[in-house]
Amino acid sequence: MAGNSQRRNRRTSNKKGATVGSGGQRRKGLEGKGPTPPAEARKGHKKNRMANAAAKRTVSAQSRRPSGRGSKSTAELVVGRNPVVEALRADIPATAVYVQQFIENDDRVREALRLATDRGVPLLEAPRPELDRLTAGLNHQGLVLQIPPYEYAHPDDLAVAAQDAGEDPLIVALDGVTDPRNLGAVVRSVAAFGGHGVVVPERRAAGMTAGAWKTSAGTAARVSVARATNLTRTLESYQKAGLTVVGLAADGDVELHQLEVLSGPVVIVAGSEGKGLSRLVSETCDLLVRIPMPGGAAESLNAGVAAGVVLYEASRRRA
Repeated sequence: MAGNSQRRNRRTSNKKGATVGSGGQRRKGLEGKGPTPPAEARKGHKKNRMANAAAKRTVSAQSRRPSGRGSKSTAELVVGRNPVVEALRADIPATAVYVQQFIENDDRVREALRLATDRGVPLLEAPRPELDRLTAGLNHQGLVLQIPPYEYAHPDDLAVAAQDAGEDPLIVALDGVTDPRNLGAVVRSVAAFGGHGVVVPERRAAGMTAGAWKTSAGTAARVSVARATNLTRTLESYQKAGLTVVGLAADGDVELHQLEVLSGPVVIVAGSEGKGLSRLVSETCDLLVRIPMPGGAAESLNAGVAAGVVLYEASRRRA
């Protein structure tokens, strides 16, 4: 009888489902783990291997400097689930999306994978230690987006492009503007009012980062941004080519509505909020113009707003 009882106990213990003392672990093991990731994100899948190879080729090609006179920035990383999703939504250029192995899926991860797949951005799976190393220990949350180096134009190219189109050059130069969002806003205004590009100094100035791309609302794809090794010498070069250099200053001698030169070839120079134009740049300008502000609530406008106001006036005069 004892033997029969033991056999019955063994048969009972082999039944499926949770048993007393299991803590429900067997039931949890049967629960789903969310949608299956795209083939490009599944390690070992043929599409994953193809995506990895394509990403390596892209990075290798972009690491080589162009043969023209422009320059390239370095690649940039966007780190974290929300920033990566927002960057992909904004159509910011991307070389690859790194996805942590065994990442816990949520709505942001699924949207990032879907957006990257729809745009043909390679999805590269990597272990967490590798992502930690890649991001220098930042809280990447298992998602990292790589932005390719931005290809800057040469300052001379902006005026040449305008002349080739049979138009008087309308260029904005930024002096000491370090906030990428201001640069992005200026790029957007240049696109809106028919300008021919933006010039930024090579050092101590905002460049075309993810923040600038996002603020530009996609217009950075069709507006050239040039880097100047020395902004003062670049402005002097523009003057020799027949362009009038106009600096924006709160204490300018000319009010915006009096600025007749906006209908011709012109470079509009905006300084940083607070410091304004540097001394050398200010002395190089042909004219210093002020924007009347009847409200008087603000002593100055940031570069993005000020440039937008002047670009509108230039567009109105050229219409």
